[in-house]
Amino acid sequence: MKSNTWTKKAFSLISLLIIVLAIWYLVALVMNSNQLINNLERKKQEWSYLQVFSQAYEVKRPMLPAPHQVAQELSRSILDKPITSKRSLIYHAQITLNSTLLGFVFGSILGILIAIGIVHNKTLEASLMPWVIASQTIPILAIAPIIVVVLGAINITGVVPKAIISMYLSFFPVTIAMVKGLRSSDRLLEELMHTYSATSKEIFWKLRWYSAQPYLFASLKVAIAVALVGAIVAELPTGAQGGLGSRLLSGSYYGQTEQIWVALIVATTLGSLLVWLVGLAENALLRRRGESTNA
Repeated sequence: MKSNTWTKKAFSLISLLIIVLAIWYLVALVMNSNQLINNLERKKQEWSYLQVFSQAYEVKRPMLPAPHQVAQELSRSILDKPITSKRSLIYHAQITLNSTLLGFVFGSILGILIAIGIVHNKTLEASLMPWVIASQTIPILAIAPIIVVVLGAINITGVVPKAIISMYLSFFPVTIAMVKGLRSSDRLLEELMHTYSATSKEIFWKLRWYSAQPYLFASLKVAIAVALVGAIVAELPTGAQGGLGSRLLSGSYYGQTEQIWVALIVATTLGSLLVWLVGLAENALLRRRGESTNA
């Protein structure tokens, strides 16, 4: 039964991949052909559709690179370069990963602390919660350069400014989920613990924290993803010398669309891996709690 399920999943995945690749090749053919025709007409050269179609996937700076061109650039950037080289995507991914993880840890801790304060203090909820929500209405592209410049003025550079931007994005989902989770504990169980003279600290650790754990891990999956986005965005407007954001920026400046696509693929893969690792931790926790998992 399980083998049939896996076969169906594999067939669906392969079918979807084939459809995506076919559409990708078709769109690349149309976009690159138009680009090639415009270049030939600008040079007042004669051309035919057969000639254009045969050269559409060989354009040096295509508007949309074909999948095989992206794969070749991916191989050159990862397999053909040493990890310590500034042309290696592994090198740049490591820089972005450092900022992501540091911002994720800071954001998670901050979100949990804010949620605990909101749940246990009505005044803090009324005064702080609107600001927590309002903080996410500010475009990150607007405040990222400000944060980097201000921290640079006091000689704080490198990973920390990018981590702060990641923290700014990642604390919000943790805060909202933990407020909901800490308030999801069974009221009858809470009253029962009161009858046994349980302290607020005991109620928190033995009941509220336990009830909030599923909410926490659900929010951590979102937080780790947006922390990666924050790290990449922080590298875009600051002229960073390393990181996936810097690769996207340099690719945009010099029209290297293959480089842009490869950086996007690596960023997507890195984000998926980080979310998967959080999911593994969640499954381990659920097994320890005696609950079923999706694995």
